[in-house]
Amino acid sequence: MQRLAGYLEDRIQYLCKMIRKATYDDIPALMEIFENARGIMRASGNMNQWNDSYPSEETVRKDISEGVCMVLCEEERIIATMAFIPGPDPTYAEIHDGEWKDDCPYHVIHRIAVHKPGHGAARKLFDWGFTQARSIRIDTHKDNVIMHHILRKYGFRHCGVIFLANGDPREAYQMTL
Repeated sequence: MQRLAGYLEDRIQYLCKMIRKATYDDIPALMEIFENARGIMRASGNMNQWNDSYPSEETVRKDISEGVCMVLCEEERIIATMAFIPGPDPTYAEIHDGEWKDDCPYHVIHRIAVHKPGHGAARKLFDWGFTQARSIRIDTHKDNVIMHHILRKYGFRHCGVIFLANGDPREAYQMTL
Protein backbone atom coordinates (compact mmCIF):
# COMPACT_ATOMS: atom_id res chain seq x y z
CA MET A 1 0.00 0.00 0.00
CA GLN A 2 2.86 2.40 0.80
CA ARG A 3 4.37 1.67 -2.61
CA LEU A 4 1.08 2.61 -4.30
CA ALA A 5 0.78 5.80 -2.24
CA GLY A 6 4.35 6.73 -3.16
CA TYR A 7 3.68 6.07 -6.83
CA LEU A 8 0.55 8.22 -6.78
CA GLU A 9 2.36 11.07 -5.02
CA ASP A 10 5.19 10.88 -7.58
CA ARG A 11 2.65 10.84 -10.43
CA ILE A 12 0.88 13.92 -9.05
CA GLN A 13 4.16 15.82 -8.69
CA TYR A 14 5.15 14.80 -12.24
CA LEU A 15 1.83 15.97 -13.68
CA CYS A 16 1.94 19.26 -11.79
CA LYS A 17 5.34 19.97 -13.34
CA MET A 18 3.99 19.29 -16.84
CA ILE A 19 0.66 21.12 -16.57
CA ARG A 20 0.36 24.84 -15.94
CA LYS A 21 -1.97 27.75 -16.50
CA ALA A 22 -1.68 29.23 -19.97
CA THR A 23 -0.40 32.74 -20.53
CA TYR A 24 -1.10 35.22 -23.31
CA ASP A 25 2.30 34.30 -24.79
CA ASP A 26 0.91 30.79 -25.37
CA ILE A 27 -1.89 31.95 -27.68
CA PRO A 28 -0.10 31.24 -31.01
CA ALA A 29 0.70 27.67 -29.91
CA LEU A 30 -2.85 27.18 -28.61
CA MET A 31 -4.41 28.38 -31.85
CA GLU A 32 -2.17 25.95 -33.76
CA ILE A 33 -3.27 23.09 -31.50
CA PHE A 34 -6.94 23.97 -32.08
CA GLU A 35 -6.34 24.08 -35.84
CA ASN A 36 -4.70 20.64 -35.70
CA ALA A 37 -7.59 19.32 -33.58
CA ARG A 38 -10.13 20.52 -36.16
CA GLY A 39 -8.14 18.65 -38.83
CA ILE A 40 -8.16 15.48 -36.71
CA MET A 41 -11.93 15.82 -36.26
CA ARG A 42 -12.54 16.27 -39.97
CA ALA A 43 -10.29 13.33 -40.87
CA SER A 44 -12.29 11.08 -38.51
CA GLY A 45 -15.65 12.11 -39.99
CA ASN A 46 -16.59 14.78 -37.44
CA MET A 47 -17.48 17.56 -39.86
CA ASN A 48 -19.76 19.61 -37.61
CA GLN A 49 -17.93 20.26 -34.34
CA TRP A 50 -15.66 23.28 -33.98
CA ASN A 51 -16.11 25.38 -37.10
CA ASP A 52 -13.08 27.20 -38.52
CA SER A 53 -13.37 30.03 -36.01
CA TYR A 54 -13.91 27.96 -32.85
CA PRO A 55 -12.46 28.35 -30.41
CA SER A 56 -11.72 31.95 -31.24
CA GLU A 57 -8.70 33.84 -29.96
CA GLU A 58 -11.18 35.91 -27.93
CA THR A 59 -12.46 32.73 -26.23
CA VAL A 60 -8.90 31.61 -25.50
CA ARG A 61 -8.00 35.04 -24.09
CA LYS A 62 -11.07 34.91 -21.84
CA ASP A 63 -10.11 31.43 -20.58
CA ILE A 64 -6.58 32.69 -19.85
CA SER A 65 -7.82 35.82 -18.07
CA GLU A 66 -10.14 33.67 -15.92
CA GLY A 67 -7.27 31.30 -15.09
CA VAL A 68 -8.99 28.21 -16.50
CA CYS A 69 -6.90 27.55 -19.63
CA MET A 70 -4.43 24.78 -18.81
CA VAL A 71 -1.57 23.55 -20.99
CA LEU A 72 0.34 20.29 -21.00
CA CYS A 73 4.00 20.78 -21.85
CA GLU A 74 6.73 18.34 -22.82
CA GLU A 75 10.24 19.70 -23.17
CA GLU A 76 8.93 23.28 -22.95
CA ARG A 77 6.54 22.69 -25.88
CA ILE A 78 2.76 22.85 -25.48
CA ILE A 79 1.26 19.57 -26.67
CA ALA A 80 -2.30 19.81 -25.32
CA THR A 81 -4.76 22.16 -23.69
CA MET A 82 -8.11 22.28 -21.94
CA ALA A 83 -10.34 24.72 -20.15
CA PHE A 84 -10.79 23.36 -16.62
CA ILE A 85 -13.70 25.24 -15.10
CA PRO A 86 -15.33 24.90 -11.68
CA GLY A 87 -19.03 24.07 -11.92
CA PRO A 88 -21.85 24.53 -11.98
CA ASP A 89 -22.08 24.93 -15.74
CA PRO A 90 -25.44 26.39 -16.88
CA THR A 91 -25.61 24.08 -19.91
CA TYR A 92 -25.45 21.09 -17.54
CA ALA A 93 -28.44 22.17 -15.46
CA GLU A 94 -30.76 20.03 -17.60
CA ILE A 95 -29.85 16.64 -18.97
CA HIS A 96 -32.04 14.62 -21.33
CA ASP A 97 -32.23 10.88 -22.03
CA GLY A 98 -30.37 10.09 -18.81
CA GLU A 99 -29.10 11.61 -15.60
CA TRP A 100 -25.91 12.74 -13.92
CA LYS A 101 -24.20 10.17 -11.68
CA ASP A 102 -24.51 12.49 -8.70
CA ASP A 103 -25.00 16.10 -7.68
CA CYS A 104 -21.66 16.59 -5.94
CA PRO A 105 -19.51 19.64 -6.82
CA TYR A 106 -17.71 19.19 -10.13
CA HIS A 107 -15.36 20.74 -12.64
CA VAL A 108 -16.03 20.87 -16.37
CA ILE A 109 -13.57 20.26 -19.17
CA HIS A 110 -14.17 22.29 -22.32
CA ARG A 111 -12.00 22.89 -25.38
CA ILE A 112 -9.71 19.91 -24.82
CA ALA A 113 -7.32 19.52 -27.75
CA VAL A 114 -4.04 17.78 -28.47
CA HIS A 115 -1.33 18.56 -30.99
CA LYS A 116 -1.05 14.91 -32.07
CA PRO A 117 -3.32 12.05 -31.04
CA GLY A 118 -2.08 8.78 -29.62
CA HIS A 119 0.48 10.05 -27.11
CA GLY A 120 -1.63 9.91 -23.93
CA ALA A 121 -1.98 13.69 -23.62
CA ALA A 122 -5.73 13.59 -22.88
CA ARG A 123 -5.11 10.94 -20.20
CA LYS A 124 -2.50 13.18 -18.56
CA LEU A 125 -4.92 16.10 -18.57
CA PHE A 126 -7.64 13.91 -17.01
CA ASP A 127 -5.16 12.55 -14.42
CA TRP A 128 -4.22 16.11 -13.48
CA GLY A 129 -7.89 17.14 -13.36
CA PHE A 130 -8.61 14.45 -10.80
CA THR A 131 -5.84 15.83 -8.59
CA GLN A 132 -7.88 19.04 -8.52
CA ALA A 133 -11.48 17.78 -8.40
CA ARG A 134 -13.34 14.67 -7.29
CA SER A 135 -15.89 14.87 -10.10
CA ILE A 136 -15.48 15.96 -13.73
CA ARG A 137 -18.12 16.48 -16.41
CA ILE A 138 -17.41 16.84 -20.11
CA ASP A 139 -19.46 16.87 -23.30
CA THR A 140 -18.74 16.20 -26.94
CA HIS A 141 -20.42 16.14 -30.33
CA LYS A 142 -22.14 12.88 -31.30
CA ASP A 143 -19.79 12.55 -34.29
CA ASN A 144 -16.59 12.91 -32.23
CA VAL A 145 -15.85 9.17 -32.15
CA ILE A 146 -12.28 9.74 -30.99
CA MET A 147 -13.37 11.66 -27.89
CA HIS A 148 -16.15 9.16 -27.12
CA HIS A 149 -13.53 6.39 -27.19
CA ILE A 150 -11.05 8.33 -25.02
CA LEU A 151 -13.71 9.19 -22.44
CA ARG A 152 -15.03 5.63 -22.16
CA LYS A 153 -11.53 4.16 -22.04
CA TYR A 154 -10.59 6.48 -19.18
CA GLY A 155 -13.72 5.53 -17.23
CA PHE A 156 -16.14 8.37 -17.87
CA ARG A 157 -19.77 7.27 -17.98
CA HIS A 158 -22.19 8.50 -20.64
CA CYS A 159 -25.00 10.24 -18.76
CA GLY A 160 -27.29 11.66 -21.46
CA VAL A 161 -27.62 14.68 -23.73
CA ILE A 162 -27.21 18.36 -22.82
CA PHE A 163 -27.93 21.35 -25.02
CA LEU A 164 -25.52 24.22 -25.57
CA ALA A 165 -26.73 27.81 -25.28
CA ASN A 166 -27.24 27.86 -29.08
CA GLY A 167 -29.43 24.73 -28.88
CA ASP A 168 -26.90 22.24 -30.28
CA PRO A 169 -27.01 18.83 -28.56
CA ARG A 170 -23.93 17.29 -26.95
CA GLU A 171 -23.32 13.87 -25.46
CA ALA A 172 -22.58 14.34 -21.76
CA TYR A 173 -20.17 12.30 -19.62
CA GLN A 174 -19.21 12.29 -15.97
CA MET A 175 -16.68 10.57 -13.76
CA THR A 176 -16.58 10.81 -9.98
CA LEU A 177 -13.85 9.30 -7.86
